[in-house]
Amino acid sequence: MKLLRSRAVAWLLVASCSVHSLSAQAAPRPYTDTIPGTLVTFEMVPVPAGEVMMPSPAGPKRVAVPAFWVSRTEVTWDAFDIFAFRLDVPRAERSKVDASTRPSTPYGAPDHGFGHAGYPALSMTYHTAMRYAEWLTQKTGKKYALVTDRQWLRVARLAFPNTPATGMTPAELERVAWTAENAESKTHPVATRGADALGLFDLLGNAGEWVTAEDGTPVLRGGTWRQPSKVVRLWPRDVQEPSWNQTDPQIPKSRWWLSDGTFVGFRIVRIP
Repeated sequence: MKLLRSRAVAWLLVASCSVHSLSAQAAPRPYTDTIPGTLVTFEMVPVPAGEVMMPSPAGPKRVAVPAFWVSRTEVTWDAFDIFAFRLDVPRAERSKVDASTRPSTPYGAPDHGFGHAGYPALSMTYHTAMRYAEWLTQKTGKKYALVTDRQWLRVARLAFPNTPATGMTPAELERVAWTAENAESKTHPVATRGADALGLFDLLGNAGEWVTAEDGTPVLRGGTWRQPSKVVRLWPRDVQEPSWNQTDPQIPKSRWWLSDGTFVGFRIVRIP
């Protein structure tokens, strides 16, 4: 009887440890990652699994969104420069890097004089944002990716939990977003407006964010510094227009840079 009792206690201890372990796995914590070989860091915030309503040809449908991490801010020039300008490669070897995996030299200053250190990276195509996430995955060994449309909506619902279908109030938006009314026709350093309920910055306004739609096409989420607050407060979803790359003199036009995409940026996620 004592043996059975001690075995039962041992089993309960093992079960208790297992439950604790599962709970720890189910509740990931924020963390700071570093791009290897550099001093550049970025913060990732956990997003619990849930459901969102997504548009479809048959009408809105409820879809599941597994847990993931999302970057606390839009990707900054500090991090993007390392990829775009091959700063992780010895200077003598930079010209040898495969041109199909890294951006070409941009036509003009990609930051358009808005500011660089601490500012959101700008003017990249969707293709470039995707390649950045692949490069970051290879550098860190973690599975980073571009945000999907359903992930962006999941984040937005948690970031702004009380937003009705009619959109955020002007006061709520003013606290967290750079828009046409307050941005002075440019982007601003990340995290200079208020944080949202999830602890993220600039999910709305400042630079728009490339995401992948349900059908695999790129769309720009969150609104931008050049859009009025009445648009940004409704969490806009925009598709690329020819005007975003109008002044690129190349034929064919660059697949890496948007010459007139002064409002286009992106955010990343990590998949467990």
